[in-house]
Amino acid sequence: MVLFPNCKINLGLNITRKRTDGFHAIETVFYPVPLKDALEIIRADEQTFTITGLPVDGNLDDNLCTKAYNLVKKDFPDLPPVTIHLHKAIPMGAGLGGGSADGAFMLMLLKKKFQLHLSEPQLIDYALRLGSDCPFFIVNQPSFATGRGENLLPVKADLSAYKIVLINPGIHISTKEAFSILTPFIPVKSIRQIIEQPISTWKDELVNDFEKPVFLLYPQIKEIKNQLYKAGSIYASMTGTGSTVFGIFESSTVIDLSFPENYLCITLL
Repeated sequence: MVLFPNCKINLGLNITRKRTDGFHAIETVFYPVPLKDALEIIRADEQTFTITGLPVDGNLDDNLCTKAYNLVKKDFPDLPPVTIHLHKAIPMGAGLGGGSADGAFMLMLLKKKFQLHLSEPQLIDYALRLGSDCPFFIVNQPSFATGRGENLLPVKADLSAYKIVLINPGIHISTKEAFSILTPFIPVKSIRQIIEQPISTWKDELVNDFEKPVFLLYPQIKEIKNQLYKAGSIYASMTGTGSTVFGIFESSTVIDLSFPENYLCITLL
């Protein structure tokens, strides 16, 4: 059985406070976009995991797909071994939530493949144990997120009439490092309010708090945002903790961009 985990972009991202549990409280709008990995599981005699496509750092035992399987296995001890194959097209450490999507889709694959009686709230609970972004991918609809990112409310955000351009410079941003150089504060206006305004107003009001510290560390990421605006983007922003920057363009816009060959440049229609 195969599913295709998609990534997300953040439409605004405010870090409002440091929580007593060590996590940060956020507000953001998660928006799904159709850049996808491929994830397959096959019932097997022994547990195996292989990866193709873009490189994935770290031990395979620490991969969220493996962790998702192990979480479910604890509650369903009769769950058989599976061969897992992941083909990566979503870059890692890029603010696109690719790893989180893989973990969440693994939960859904196990539910479907083995007909596990798991409700959406139960899947979300498993997903939150994998990571703060993971619950969104269970819902996978435009959502206003608060708490660690697990409190999700539907929002009226529809970018289907626009082109979305993703630019990734191949810089891996450490989430831990990004949080360490950021000062939380409560914004005057909630992202939920801003997102319901015309897109033409977002440039002046919709902010990703991580941009300022990340742009200081990596000026080339700031330059990507500048280039997107010069090319006619209505709104451009870094997503998550970076390093991917996206631009939203009118569908009729002829987009002329020039970036180094090692940059990943994708236009989503």
